Amino acid sequence: MNRDSVDTELIKQAVTVASRAPSLHNSQPWLWIADGPELQLHLDRSRVIRHTDRGAREALISCGAVLDHLRIAMAAAGWQSFVDRFPNPNQPTHLASLDFRRTDSVAPATRDRASAILRRRTDRLPLLAPTDWALLEPVLRELVDGDAVRLDVIDDELRPELAAASRLSEAIRRNDAEYSAELDWWTGPFELDEGIPRRVLVSSAEADHVEVNRAFPVSGHGDRRSAVPRDHATILMLSTPGDTRSDALAAGEALSTVLLECTVAGLATCTVTHLTELDSGRALLSSLAGTSDPQVLIRVGAAPALHGAGAATPRRQLTDILRFRR
Repeated sequence: MNRDSVDTELIKQAVTVASRAPSLHNSQPWLWIADGPELQLHLDRSRVIRHTDRGAREALISCGAVLDHLRIAMAAAGWQSFVDRFPNPNQPTHLASLDFRRTDSVAPATRDRASAILRRRTDRLPLLAPTDWALLEPVLRELVDGDAVRLDVIDDELRPELAAASRLSEAIRRNDAEYSAELDWWTGPFELDEGIPRRVLVSSAEADHVEVNRAFPVSGHGDRRSAVPRDHATILMLSTPGDTRSDALAAGEALSTVLLECTVAGLATCTVTHLTELDSGRALLSSLAGTSDPQVLIRVGAAPALHGAGAATPRRQLTDILRFRR
């Protein structure tokens, strides 16, 4: 099949849009290399949060999300992506190679998802129950490749056990100095092009309203969503048949699909990973849902009408994440 050459400026634009993908503590552990007509995705090991993410599993999930974001951005511009995952066994950081072919038309749903990339935010505040969930759930199940990634909805009856596991995970790490040091660094008081700004973190009062969430350093905010005293978000879980690098990348691609489709539907989302960072947490999640390898949780709900999407978190400069070889 003949591939077409993509304009350099389009590659720059698509990578810029794709970089809005979520990542652990906004670490953005990806590196794109444009090599002639081929665009390569690499894991940037210098961006892996070494103690929290010792096996780089979450970094690979993040790279899966940015890969799917890139594919959607290119599709919205009229280019179909052909992806070869893990093309070089001798180069484990080379996660995917992409080349492209022009398409005759762009589906409205594709344009909607591409637009959702720029609108999506991580909402850590308590959420209302998702609207029209009965209509959205089957759509998500249809879009997620069930052979590679399993999508489960955590039953409300299991929420107390999930909340208890969340508290236990935080208790285990309370005396983990390296974990605390990493968390403090990535949520520092200075506005950088990485990490999580203090302005988007929750206060202690707000954190009390959300039972399943990572305990970040307390911000100076008051209770910005006092009208929602308890989180009513639906909690989803993405699991994979195994725990390989390929499984983690696939989980990230599915994560992108779920987040963007929920954004298109007007819902707020929050990716939750502190439970899946510990073996004990993953074992509990596996027993609750009867799955093999839990990869990530996602809170999905409706934000109150008076609360906007919030400010976007910063992203690294394009010159830091994209290189041209030829």
